[in-house]
Amino acid sequence: MWSDDYAIVDAKYFSADSIKLTGRVLFLSLTGVLTAAAWVLDWVSGRSFTTEATLTVPLVVTAIAAWAAGLKVIPILQALKAGQIIREDGPQGHLKKAGTPTMGGIFIIPVAVAIALLFTGFHGDVLAASLLTLSFGFIGWLDDWQILRRRSNKGISPRQKLALQVICAGAFCLWALLYQPVELANLVLPFGVILHLGLLFWAIAWFALVAESNATNLTDGLDGLAGGTGAIALLGLGALVAPAHPELMVFCACLSGGFLGFVAHNHNPARVFMGDTGSLALGGALAATAILSNTLLVLLLLSGLFLLETLSVIAQVGFYKATKNEHGIGKRLFKMAPLHHHLELSGWQETRVVAWFYGISVLLVCLCLVLFQ
Repeated sequence: MWSDDYAIVDAKYFSADSIKLTGRVLFLSLTGVLTAAAWVLDWVSGRSFTTEATLTVPLVVTAIAAWAAGLKVIPILQALKAGQIIREDGPQGHLKKAGTPTMGGIFIIPVAVAIALLFTGFHGDVLAASLLTLSFGFIGWLDDWQILRRRSNKGISPRQKLALQVICAGAFCLWALLYQPVELANLVLPFGVILHLGLLFWAIAWFALVAESNATNLTDGLDGLAGGTGAIALLGLGALVAPAHPELMVFCACLSGGFLGFVAHNHNPARVFMGDTGSLALGGALAATAILSNTLLVLLLLSGLFLLETLSVIAQVGFYKATKNEHGIGKRLFKMAPLHHHLELSGWQETRVVAWFYGISVLLVCLCLVLFQ
């Protein structure tokens, strides 16, 4: 009897403070791991901090800049009452997040892109990847703005969003087709095997841009989740493309730093959410880099977590439709999709889900470094 009462008191006492502490510890751990990893990768590759492009310097500089930008922008978002609208049918623990400023991508993306362009001297590939990232960020901003203006969960229609993504992705692929080397249309497989695809490559690239941006968008559902996993994936991709494309390495490091600086404000309990402005741009940056560096297959493995989140949504919708009864009501495969919400509703603490997803992201990066370097 005593032990049961103690357990109840213990849970009440530690619930709020432990969440706050765990969120901070997750952020500090993420910062330490990414900074140390960048330094080690630079050291192993023999990159000099004074004479060559590196992963570490752009990562640290952009992280500090994005964090500082957040200190200025978040109060403005609060003053504009740009608060997040929380779905009532979602996890009930999220209702307390209503009113937290969203649209945080407006200080992540411009800061990271500007620093990347300055570090690389406006290199053509970086400029193209930056424009694609900004265009996807603008699509996300339109959606966020409509949600805030209407005070509902409905922004621009899914068809409008998809059409804009397809147009921007198509323009990017057309530019790459016309101005990039013919060898870019080859798919690089593990252990140096090359698959010649020709024009089919561009159809795959077009699809990858749209699919990746929507996958990262679906992953943006918990404090620090999309920002942290995105920072890990970007730094990993930067390390993988570094030998042949040092300018894209810098671009990835800057974007990784931008999202790391954002997580300083977004870790549990979040002071700001990135919104579609940041999440669509995140996927666009990853896919654009993979296309220009001929690492689309690498991206597929590197983004395994984002893919899993997307597949959970597809499976949920498909299973529901397939099991509809005569009343039009179907069964659910998961308690809620995407997967991170299912884990929450299964009793996982939000920060535990985020920690596991961080760990999986790191493992995927390590696996890519083994297979593709």
